[in-house]
Amino acid sequence: MLVGLCSLAGCSGGDDAAIAQEVATDVSGVTQNWDKVLSAAQRFVVLSSFSREAVRDNNTGLVWQTRPEGGTNFWGGAKGQCINSITGGTKGWRLPTIAELASLVDPSVQGPGPFLTPGHPFVGVSSAIHWSASTLAESPTGAWIVDFSSGLVSSDLKANFNRIWCVRGAMQESVY
Repeated sequence: MLVGLCSLAGCSGGDDAAIAQEVATDVSGVTQNWDKVLSAAQRFVVLSSFSREAVRDNNTGLVWQTRPEGGTNFWGGAKGQCINSITGGTKGWRLPTIAELASLVDPSVQGPGPFLTPGHPFVGVSSAIHWSASTLAESPTGAWIVDFSSGLVSSDLKANFNRIWCVRGAMQESVY
């Protein structure tokens, strides 16, 4: 297959139609759009297959709980809470990395929080600190957090109690 000679605009050399047909790719289902700014209506899709308890983020390709976990927990407990969570009838949830969690913050939102894109489909998001799975490199007793009351990314001691918002999707094993 002459993939290197083809682009979305067409192919060069040989039987252009045959080569283009051979390498044609349907990109309509691609859900990662890190290079685009999407409105809430384009970015978030409530998933009926998860009993509307999960939302696909077309910006990152991740699936988030529509309603974050209730209550608070220490960092290790938060990780366990996500692992044991059943959302939309499915398991396989995890605590998000700091980059994933911070991707939900919309810095253009004026306070008070939560600092989420206007029109988002999430329910019950607290204007509070939420854990990420990312440990502080310089201090293994701390982890990265996102404060949805201010939109700031910071850190907290793993022994403290903060909110939990679980996610599904490919993960970086090193975070755990």
